[in-house]
Amino acid sequence: MAVTAFSAADHDAVLEFLNTVIRANEQSVDIFQDDEDVALWLHKAGFWKDGFTFKAQPGTLKSEARLLRELIRELLMQQKAGEPADIGRLNDMLANGSYRVELAHDGEGNLITCRRYTGDTAAQLLIPIAVAAADLLASADLRLIRKCEGDHCSRWFCDRTKAHRRRWCDMSSCGNREKVARFWTRAKSD
Repeated sequence: MAVTAFSAADHDAVLEFLNTVIRANEQSVDIFQDDEDVALWLHKAGFWKDGFTFKAQPGTLKSEARLLRELIRELLMQQKAGEPADIGRLNDMLANGSYRVELAHDGEGNLITCRRYTGDTAAQLLIPIAVAAADLLASADLRLIRKCEGDHCSRWFCDRTKAHRRRWCDMSSCGNREKVARFWTRAKSD
């Protein structure tokens, strides 16, 4: 599998990886219930190309994905709080990953850099996310990476609005709920 240089889409994919734990009926629900759920997510996010197979005990991919997700969440929260990030575990994962960087031509004949990954183990399938997360932690403007302010929402997003004042993951759900709740709170107190 080839992945070009890091982009905002890679960083967004890392945030969406964090968003695989959702709130439903006032409870947290993990989207990664089994290896197939992780494989489907990796495929939809462009990290797992058709034909990849991995050799592992059932449940290993799910377990590794959940561990990586919580590690990224922990590192992001440490960075946003201005605390020194405990990068050892992510560095260990990156050191054990197998990939190479090479030049390639894009569709218009321009040179681009690509990373080529193998995908023979559960941990190796997650390396592209770990690499993208490392880039996000090191180079993204973390002031723009935010957690939704909606009650009971745990989603993360990158605020790319002009004024950088976005507060909710999605205006049509969390934002409207918050505005309606504030309206009714004010109406009751009048």
